[in-house]
Amino acid sequence: MKTLQYIHRNLSIDSVISRKSIFLIGPRLTGKSTYIREQISTEFALEWNLLKGKLLYAVNTNPGLLIEEVEARDLHDCAIFIDEIQKCPFLLDDIHYLIEEKHIRFLLTGSSLYKLRKGGVNLLGGRASIRYFFPLNYSEVSSLEGRNAPDLSRIFQTGLLPALYLSEDFEEDVSSYIQTYLTEEVAAEGVVRNLGVFTRFLQTASLVSGQILNYQNVANDTFMPPQTVKNWFQILYDTLLGFEVPAFTRTSKRKAFTRSKFYLFDVGVMRFLRNVAVPSENSTDFGDFFEQYIAIELRTWIEYNSRQSTLSYWRSVNGLEVDFLIDEKLAIEVKSATNITSKHMKGLKALAEEHLFSKYVIVCREERPRKVDGIYILPWQYFLNELWTKGI
Repeated sequence: MKTLQYIHRNLSIDSVISRKSIFLIGPRLTGKSTYIREQISTEFALEWNLLKGKLLYAVNTNPGLLIEEVEARDLHDCAIFIDEIQKCPFLLDDIHYLIEEKHIRFLLTGSSLYKLRKGGVNLLGGRASIRYFFPLNYSEVSSLEGRNAPDLSRIFQTGLLPALYLSEDFEEDVSSYIQTYLTEEVAAEGVVRNLGVFTRFLQTASLVSGQILNYQNVANDTFMPPQTVKNWFQILYDTLLGFEVPAFTRTSKRKAFTRSKFYLFDVGVMRFLRNVAVPSENSTDFGDFFEQYIAIELRTWIEYNSRQSTLSYWRSVNGLEVDFLIDEKLAIEVKSATNITSKHMKGLKALAEEHLFSKYVIVCREERPRKVDGIYILPWQYFLNELWTKGI
């Protein structure tokens, strides 16, 4: 892939790295290393990139190399940057020692939590924060496009990984990306022996993205045991290829579903895995893609701006549903319609009877914001701009 223009990201971690160590975890091609090079003001006394084969070999043959180099440079009370830490999770023991004895702060990037958890992230306890890094969001793309609203069709076609969003040959680049991801990430985890079968599972996962997750149904479709399917979904979570939206169950007037929904991390990758064309505006798929795009924006906003908040959904056993809830502050229904009527408000009105939420919103494709029966009807561009500039 060619060198691309830099897109300013709106995650800020400078104030954190000035005080303590950070794990910055995000899928491949989200731009973690570029972000650190372009936006982090901290000066690093030492930088290691474990994607470099020579360094990786040296560390594997001499596990004490990090401490030896710190001692040789007489480093203390400084910051060190290690890229792709999941390549050598055993380094976490020495990192723990250097944090304690040398008061060194570490910025550690990676694309998978599985090996880090296995290798001892918990060993660092409260000595390191975990931050997540995601594909481009509405605010970042708007800045790239000269503050114009992003084009939905383009987002549905390419997704929002920077290199794929700006790609001149998306189909080839996304195919390469998925194969590389499977080869370098999933195979490296050591928990999937048959990548061909896992690829089929990933395609099935793309089809259930946005739905209430039923492991048995996915197991039936993939001819795999339910426990294996459950483990493979955990791989998607650990490699940040997918995320869960749990069910909100604290309603008293209507019994709620309890199972979580599953979402893939990027709509462009999802479309490619589904092997479908960009959906037309009048198709059912368009509404599905639209909802998933909003889900990804909400998840990203929470991680970057309100990390104590919880994203959930509500569905009653008799079929009433609200797509997304943020804590007990905001209830959001997503509709791709260009004209919102009373039929689109049923779920929100039912939930409003519980008197649990502060604000009720329909995110849609109408042109102007309005309010009807206590429900805010907001164009998606207006909603996302308000979210990223003012919060909830």
